[in-house]
Amino acid sequence: MPTRWKVHGERPVYENRWVDVWSADVEQPDGQRVDYQDVKLRNLAVAVVLNDRREVLMMWRHRFVTDSWGWELPMGLIEAGETPAEAAARETLEETGWRPGPMTPLLYSEPANGITDSRHHLFRADQTAYIGPPTERNESDRIEWIPLTDVRPMIDRREIVSGATLVGLLYVLMTECLR
Repeated sequence: MPTRWKVHGERPVYENRWVDVWSADVEQPDGQRVDYQDVKLRNLAVAVVLNDRREVLMMWRHRFVTDSWGWELPMGLIEAGETPAEAAARETLEETGWRPGPMTPLLYSEPANGITDSRHHLFRADQTAYIGPPTERNESDRIEWIPLTDVRPMIDRREIVSGATLVGLLYVLMTECLR
């Protein structure tokens, strides 16, 4: 019968407002004890916003960590006292200038649960209204409505590489195909 890893203690190694690195004294199922590092991150909310023309709202942006450009869905960290759905709606408005309608839970993801505790909450909105230019001017270079039929070729060309974006778009494409 499988057994759980047993944590004998944890301590912070490095902490700031974006990321915390912890060291854990862990006993593995075979009885071996190891010093295991894990990254603690705030949880993320992601919005897949669709219009009645079967287009998805996306942002073309630069990620300095990988020095790469790509199309992404609106997303951001969930603030204290905020629900994941509220965060997804807020981030969409701040980053794109579009206010999404009701946010329907799409899926939940733990993108790298062997190294980080980050949880991703993805939502779908099928209604939206343009409010004005985005208030977060550092988030993207362009904001566009991308036809769902263009998403797969964009993935193949590595124009969409963000994990949270891929998970949300692939789930929507799968759902659309099953209808």
